[in-house]
Amino acid sequence: MAEGGPLVRESSLGAAATLHGLAPSSGQQEDASVADAILRLSQLSKRFGQFAAVKEIDLAIHEGEFFTIVGPSGSGKTTLVRMLAGLEDPSGGEILLRGQRINETPANRRPTCMVFQSLALFPHRSVGQNIEFPLKMRGVPPAERRERAHALMRQLRLPEDYYGKQVSQCSGGERQRIALARALAFDPEILFFDEPLSAIDFRLRKTLEKELKDIHRETGKTFVYITHSLEEAMVMSDRIGIMRAGELVQVGAPDEIYSRPANRFVSEFMGEVNVLEVKPNGAGLHCAALDATFQGPEVMEDVAGGYLVIRPEYLRFLGPGETAENQVEGVLYNEYALGSRIQYQVRVGEQVFLVEKLREQRYEGRLDDRVTIGWDARDSVLAPE
Repeated sequence: MAEGGPLVRESSLGAAATLHGLAPSSGQQEDASVADAILRLSQLSKRFGQFAAVKEIDLAIHEGEFFTIVGPSGSGKTTLVRMLAGLEDPSGGEILLRGQRINETPANRRPTCMVFQSLALFPHRSVGQNIEFPLKMRGVPPAERRERAHALMRQLRLPEDYYGKQVSQCSGGERQRIALARALAFDPEILFFDEPLSAIDFRLRKTLEKELKDIHRETGKTFVYITHSLEEAMVMSDRIGIMRAGELVQVGAPDEIYSRPANRFVSEFMGEVNVLEVKPNGAGLHCAALDATFQGPEVMEDVAGGYLVIRPEYLRFLGPGETAENQVEGVLYNEYALGSRIQYQVRVGEQVFLVEKLREQRYEGRLDDRVTIGWDARDSVLAPE
């Protein structure tokens, strides 16, 4: 691919300076929740023929926020971020940057940058030449480019003598840092990331997740990050948006989404959970699979049914004389060492419960023991389908 091609999507500094001539959105009234948004989506959609990849999304992303869009393959998350970066044209709705419509603004005229999964570095050029490329394209003098490249290398923990090193000689983690340095070189207001860590081994990915969060804090930039990994989203994000079939099904802080999922899909997507199909019966929530009634966080008198969701860490083993608001008896079938945690599988008839404890709270029983496990109503969530 030619160096002048769509490898780098930087544009000039400052939205006010670069967005002159853009038409403001007509008839839009911002409420308090979106007044400070740097990026706002209104009924944004994308169709490919008869297929709706993104369906009328409304969203406000705030300045300086680390916002992560998470979803399974085919959920529409990459199509969404490509529209935000100017790489795809919306089929409907608006993209507003600081209140101004940018639907038709080319990618290279937006104060944004995209870090691709493939990184799109020039393999036969040096680290310094890659970082300086967007500055060179803008006519920045060589001495100033070099100074900026060295400053970014220090910020991203790249040794100074890497300036003249060929990118092809760098490790995967080093290439990630080079790509990020290049993205930051022209000081974009928003950085978009399309699964940049998906092809990296586990240990390095964990390191880079923390480094990206540190860099976000140091730069104060707005990061919009795409991933299919729950763990990446939980570690790095200020807020998370969960996508399914082209729709945002829940947006919130990681703890909020983890503890108060909007539906069964979100609860299961956010990690291993215990899910019981229930219906209200006057005394509580009846689970036909266990022929038992449980106390939930609320009573669903106005709906036909739903799912009682209990995180594994909220379940506990009950010894003699110990009780919980909800309890069941089963067989300890297996245990799994998860580093600092241990997960237990307890079978209650056809239902399998997962119980998770810190290593120092290890259950001292044996496999095939009859055990009683329990949880309190406040530690469960009642979720619709």
